[in-house]
Parts: sequence; structure tokens; C-alpha cells
Amino acid sequence: MDILLGLKIVAALATVATGLYAFVKPSAAYGFVGLSAEGARGLSEMRSIFGGLFIGLGMAPFFLVEAGYTILGIGYAAIAAARAFSIVYDRSYAQSNIISLVTEIVLGIILVV
Repeated sequence: MDILLGLKIVAALATVATGLYAFVKPSAAYGFVGLSAEGARGLSEMRSIFGGLFIGLGMAPFFLVEAGYTILGIGYAAIAAARAFSIVYDRSYAQSNIISLVTEIVLGIILVV
């Protein structure tokens, strides 16, 4: 296995792990996304969007192989583009936002290459 494939697998597994964490413990999502789940509806959104969607996208490469890595990479690139816009437009220059942006760009590049 080459290094790039290893990095892609790690990226996919990290995405699944993030999704599982948000699914199992949605109230902890505040620590890594800055959102709090209020009431049953908020918990449902945390579990479904930050949980289910991330689990599904992270698992895609294990079912779709190379196309799945590309799909996941495009997802991270889209998140990075939206975050970059928000950082500038909303003046949201928090260190955690910059770290997230860099992480999403790096993961997007690794997964699409």
C-alpha cells in the first residue's frame, strides 16, 4: 500500500469516527463545531447531519473505492469553500475556524488526488 492510499484510508476513517462521535454523543458536538443541540429536534439534527452524514460519507470509499474517495474529497472541498467564504464574509477569524479550514483543504486534496 502506498502512502497516499494510507492517508486516504485514515481520512475516511477519521470522518467515520467524527460521525460516530457526533451520533453517540451529540451534546459533545459543541466542543468541535461550536453548536449546541437544544431539545429533541436539536439532538436529532446533530445525530443525523454531523453523525449520519459523516458516517455515510466516510464509509463511501469502502463501498465505492476510488470514486468514494473522490466524493469524500469533493465534500471536504465544498465545506472548505463555504468555510472560507464565512471566515471572510462573517469575519469569523477564530483559531478553531482557521484550523478547520486548513484541515478540510488538506483532506480534500489528499482524497481527490
